[in-house]
Amino acid sequence: MIFHLSVYIVCAVVIGVIFALFEIQIEGKDGWAAKLPCWRKEKGLIVKLSGGRPVTGYHIVMIIFVILMFHFPFLFARWTLSTELLILGLMFEAFLLEDFFWFVFNPNFGLKKFKKSEIWWHTEWWGPVPSLYYYMAATSILLIVLSQLID
Repeated sequence: MIFHLSVYIVCAVVIGVIFALFEIQIEGKDGWAAKLPCWRKEKGLIVKLSGGRPVTGYHIVMIIFVILMFHFPFLFARWTLSTELLILGLMFEAFLLEDFFWFVFNPNFGLKKFKKSEIWWHTEWWGPVPSLYYYMAATSILLIVLSQLID
């Protein structure tokens, strides 16, 4: 089981990298869909719930797409709670890594510009990374661990 879990985690990393490269092609130097022709909600409860970041049509569609793709295997296999928890944990991992790799691989950013003063859409930072990363990492680990305990 540990071997399979390792493969799943590596696959989530690869998905995060590819998804980041894809988003770099779409957004370019303007992160958080700042210059994309999509609707944006910049005030209200939903914006507060998203950590102060604008909610965009682009991000809603991309999140739904990723959720559906991660759940696609259920068309061929039976649903179980442990598998659902594993998929959700890997999905949180992929989203976190995609966000980080967007900065790493984006020629307009890189690690030198990975700081609060350069990234307006990550408003709260804890040390060297956005606070969102800690929440996402903790959620990912918790869900993956729970998936292994439930059978």
